[in-house]
Amino acid sequence: MPDPSTPIFWQFSLSTINAIVWVVLLLLGLFMGLKMRWGRLVAITAFLTLDLIAFGAFVRLTDSGLGCPDWPGCYGQLLPAQASAQINQAMAEQGAHGPVNHVKAWIEMLHRYVASFIGVLILVMFVRALIGKFRAGNASWLRAANEFGSSSVGVAWPLLLLVVVSLQGLFGKWTVTMKLMPIVVTTHLMGGMLLFALLIWFWMRERQRAGETRAMTITVSGSVKLIVWIALITLAGQIFLGGWVSTNYAVMACGDFPGCNGAGQLMPAVSWNEGFTLFRALGRNPDGSFLSIHGLRAIHWAHRIGALVTTVVVIAAAVMLLRAHQALRRQALWIKVALLLQIVIGISTVLFAQPIALAVAHNFVAAVLLATLVIAAYRVSGPTAHAQFAVSTTLRKQK
Repeated sequence: MPDPSTPIFWQFSLSTINAIVWVVLLLLGLFMGLKMRWGRLVAITAFLTLDLIAFGAFVRLTDSGLGCPDWPGCYGQLLPAQASAQINQAMAEQGAHGPVNHVKAWIEMLHRYVASFIGVLILVMFVRALIGKFRAGNASWLRAANEFGSSSVGVAWPLLLLVVVSLQGLFGKWTVTMKLMPIVVTTHLMGGMLLFALLIWFWMRERQRAGETRAMTITVSGSVKLIVWIALITLAGQIFLGGWVSTNYAVMACGDFPGCNGAGQLMPAVSWNEGFTLFRALGRNPDGSFLSIHGLRAIHWAHRIGALVTTVVVIAAAVMLLRAHQALRRQALWIKVALLLQIVIGISTVLFAQPIALAVAHNFVAAVLLATLVIAAYRVSGPTAHAQFAVSTTLRKQK
């Protein structure tokens, strides 16, 4: 366990032996990533990030966020099995259904293992981009650089991904050490969504660089680009509101639909000030008093209002994409399908009193909808094919 005198921002709870084992395992992951084809590496990292977003929702919904109340280990150990005595003691003190038990510990640690692996894969991208850059500057290394698959990728994108995933790791740590503080947990969710969006953009960029037709950018009017970006930003705001609902456990503050607890009112009694005071402990107001039902309803109702706004804006974007270019019709269809599925799941989550499967699916489909809009934004306003292939063409001429 960490020294209680250490500030919670910097606590690190792995014994020396366990820390060495952890580093060795991460280095093995690094070696595996170096052997992977570049396009496959980016795609796998994006897929794992999508899975981790859904699994993060499962961690919250099963109240497993404090299943191991230190970081990155579990009572200083790499595996919950090594910490059985400490977990049993916590269960004896807090009860079997308290924040700590064996199942919750494994759920939390599995989340950390996958997150660490994603971090390693992104580190691989950065290392390979650096190697490719240095090799591309030397004619004798040119062929090896091309075979390595990263000579024309550039360093900026992998560096950006590395910075974001590092910050995401810190917020994951603070989620635990700051006892599930809602703004920290919500920021952690948003960081995961941002990382996923950046990976999707990077994946599209690499597909275009490889010459895949469906990843090519398309010339459209400025109004189409604008509405797609507005839809993307609006969805990001709605995801924040959804995360705020989840991290404050406000899903059932309104237990029916479309009204709120049978009141049938367009605007139920709410306390916006309580609901949207960002810097406070879980379930508490800044003065230490408990958050009222009116504060929880404000959080829930804001998400419903946001859902209406987001639906209108996203449908408008899909319609404009449908009309803008024949090559964008399939993308517009995927956007509408993901939006419809998200609406149905969201309503069902309330009507069926938040079953875990539906709530996890709600997070998962939100990320899928985000991906469809990121792809659309890339295709209408991403880098041109000419810019993407400029480096590759130069390399071919040098051979």
